[in-house]
Amino acid sequence: MTVLTLLTDFGTADSYVAEVKGVLLSRAVGATLIDVSHGVWPGDIRSAAYILGRTWHRFPRGTIHLVIVDPGVGSARAALAFRAHDHWFVGPDNGVFTPVLHDAEVEAVELPTPSMASTTFQGRDLFAPAAAALACGAAVSELGQRFAGMPKRLAYTPPHHEGKVIIGEVIYVDRFGSLITNLSPELVPSYAVLEVDELEIGGLKQTYNDVSTGGLLAYVGSGGTIEIAVRDGSAARRLGVGIGGRVRARLG
Repeated sequence: MTVLTLLTDFGTADSYVAEVKGVLLSRAVGATLIDVSHGVWPGDIRSAAYILGRTWHRFPRGTIHLVIVDPGVGSARAALAFRAHDHWFVGPDNGVFTPVLHDAEVEAVELPTPSMASTTFQGRDLFAPAAAALACGAAVSELGQRFAGMPKRLAYTPPHHEGKVIIGEVIYVDRFGSLITNLSPELVPSYAVLEVDELEIGGLKQTYNDVSTGGLLAYVGSGGTIEIAVRDGSAARRLGVGIGGRVRARLG
């Protein structure tokens, strides 16, 4: 059974997701469609890349991942289908696939745009047909011309030391308002004191119950990095911080 995942910024108030699914199910009858998320903020490539990085490897080999977060739709950016880590990926070449490219041997093609395709809805008219073709057993080489080089990668600022302080940043904000950072527990020992934009959060906690309602806390989240949250509230709203916000771990 072919598994197709969908990750978009379409939301669920309009017809867009249904139109894409209609194309997929009409062309790849019997495929299993999995909604990863349609709640990505419009055009937020970095958040989409983060979500893809957390999810793609949870699926079985041979899964086809259709990612449509494409603020450059209709522009000169390439439209890609490629194989990496025994999975298939279809979507725009705008950096959204960065998490799957590490240590990957990539077999990629650039998809030709059908003459009748909408210039503003290539998710339905270009990417969905390509994903359906893969689901029906087509070789990626049949879908377009070989893509020279590697797909585009997003540039990230890695954590770094400034004296006895480790500087990281917020890389994602979830729907609870938790600030997910790029600081790992290997970099941040238990005695470190976390700060966000000069506000002291304290040392690492284990669970939300380690603080009272409304309290700020730092902990190792389920994705394996340090997160900042407010118990029963939103750290993003409380602190006024989003993606790119500075997070400091004082070591002494």
